[in-house]
Amino acid sequence: MNYAIEIDRLNFAYPDGRKALNEISLQIEPGEKVALVGPNGAGKSTLMLHLNGILGGGSGRVCIDGMVVNGADKRTLERVRGAVGLVFQQPDDQLFSPTVFDDVAFGPIYQGLPELAVRAKVAEALAAVSMSDYTARMPFHLSTGEKKRIAIAAVLAVQPQILVLDEPSAGLDPRARRGLINLLRTLPQTLLCSTHDLLLVRELFPRMVIVDGGCIVADGATEALLSDGALLEAHGLERP
Repeated sequence: MNYAIEIDRLNFAYPDGRKALNEISLQIEPGEKVALVGPNGAGKSTLMLHLNGILGGGSGRVCIDGMVVNGADKRTLERVRGAVGLVFQQPDDQLFSPTVFDDVAFGPIYQGLPELAVRAKVAEALAAVSMSDYTARMPFHLSTGEKKRIAIAAVLAVQPQILVLDEPSAGLDPRARRGLINLLRTLPQTLLCSTHDLLLVRELFPRMVIVDGGCIVADGATEALLSDGALLEAHGLERP
């Protein structure tokens, strides 16, 4: 069985020479739900951008369901990007169309699906995030919580096997945050979530990976790592 995500000794430096990832190795099984935590600048977002080939050029190997990402040809990269749905921290980075329907339909249209299939995918994705009544709404008029749900729907519409989320609870009020938690709990996809919200981690993610200085410094059961106050403090985290 292939891992959903398999990373072997990944190294990456930005053009200015700053090393962002240092010997990262990580394996995530299909259906597993894993939180990626650490201080700002630790390398979490850089790591996630390697999972669908947005970033590349470093050494090491990144595989998605057995497909090698770094150095992949165009056809393989398209398959990888269909398998990995990336939800950015700021939903405005993903929502750019005049209506919610258009935003959620973008992926299925890009896949070349016929109109009836596109409409079915949009309806299914919006139903999954409890936003079926929003098809004609303008995304820029929505609340932050509503925008995040639409951004997730836009990713779900292409039916990814893996959902990668960057700070999904940032900027949400308590009601919207609770709605997001309830939504994420129901999703069947493999989840990798970068977050500073350790209460969210405790509630949703049985496994936690701590990244600091571009390195994985701890990887284990969430409750065990959250109970280690010295470990959390050493890496800029607070026990929830």
